[in-house]
Amino acid sequence: MKKFIKICYKCLRGIYRVLPLSTSTRIKIKGFVIRGLSKFQNSLGYNGTIVGSQYSFDAENLDIKDEIINIYTQYVDDILQTGKRCDEFVEYKENHIAFTDKDVKPIAFYLPQFYTFPENDEWWGKGFTEWTNVTKSMPRFLGHYQPHLPYDSTFYDLNNVEILKGQVSLAKNYGIYGFCFHYYWFSGKRLLEKPLNNFLKTKEGLDFPFCISWANENWSRRWDGSDQEILMAQKHSDEDDLACIADICQYVRDERYIRIKGKPLIIIYNASLLPDANKTIKIWRDYCKENGIGDICLAGAQTNPTKDPLVYDFDEAVEFPPHYYWLAASNITQKMTPITDKHGLSIYDMEEYIEQKRHYSIQPEKIYKSIFPNWDNTPRKGTNGIVFQMNPQLYKKWLLDIINYTKENRESGDRFIFINAWNEWAEGAHLEPDRKYGYANLQATADAICELRE
Repeated sequence: MKKFIKICYKCLRGIYRVLPLSTSTRIKIKGFVIRGLSKFQNSLGYNGTIVGSQYSFDAENLDIKDEIINIYTQYVDDILQTGKRCDEFVEYKENHIAFTDKDVKPIAFYLPQFYTFPENDEWWGKGFTEWTNVTKSMPRFLGHYQPHLPYDSTFYDLNNVEILKGQVSLAKNYGIYGFCFHYYWFSGKRLLEKPLNNFLKTKEGLDFPFCISWANENWSRRWDGSDQEILMAQKHSDEDDLACIADICQYVRDERYIRIKGKPLIIIYNASLLPDANKTIKIWRDYCKENGIGDICLAGAQTNPTKDPLVYDFDEAVEFPPHYYWLAASNITQKMTPITDKHGLSIYDMEEYIEQKRHYSIQPEKIYKSIFPNWDNTPRKGTNGIVFQMNPQLYKKWLLDIINYTKENRESGDRFIFINAWNEWAEGAHLEPDRKYGYANLQATADAICELRE
């Protein structure tokens, strides 16, 4: 009987080796065979001793070991590369970029969630900041670049205004024109307001243009503004619209605030979430006219499901990648080797997307173009994350395209583009230098501006 089983096993193994199966499928089949044959103690090289729900076996006699060892050897190598410089690494360089009206001016979205406050302590655990998600991340598939860690190992605290000054100095050196701070208002309750308030009250060392974008979603435990597991909800009303714009105006009155042809620029992240977006916009416009601000330039971000924000009474639209970009980028999830079969990852190829200039295909009539240097929200979403494969060279190609587009389609003095983001570390979208690429994305920004001047 034992001899017959060995012959059958050899025949099946021969057939198995030539079948066109994916690695994950092969591992599933082998696991099934191991469990099925575990009752044959010590036969076929298996030790079928059951320990709880686990099966132990003699790996020296298993064909399964080679494939699994190769996968996990590569995986360990990925982990060991964390903190190591790659061939595209760039050191700090002085650039000294000063802007004229003819230039295209990049504005970087800025996330203020890098300090502790009571609500986050309650929701996520004491001491939580964005760094909590960043530092617990790990590769989810072979070749996956995670975690992203700061170049100088400084997990900064935005309670310290000196950090803001250093960020401004760095941004100015590499051709970032200004910051667009995410602004969090929930029916009179502000969150993450401290960095923006520190910026407002500090002039020395922060002579830097800025504007705000109202992140008008619910705060949810899923990090996506959904209605599931809401932590802080939006409650809209006419009175709340008035209170919100009144609060925003304290920033708008600052001389550093970014203006479009003299009009302060205010962005609303997702107009589709407002009960009556046109009414909110009218309330805001009327308030500003009646309270010494004058006309304002209101822009709607191009976020799901609002493909064209101009259907509302906005003056402008602002792209907000990766919203809509995955519709045009090629899904390569099945080509990658995940570390676990239980995952809901979506992985996209940005090289093909950028080379074929698909970023021109999705745009309303009047829009400020936007870009990201990278995108990977697995630190927040784990195996349900979305990953866009990027590197500094691809970022620069994309950036050159949208600078050219803006020069051709925008008048002098109204040439702005947006970058998502300055410091979205838990979404892999950061211009700030990291250990792998150093200052490569910042230098690519400066180089693109200077090359197109020439």
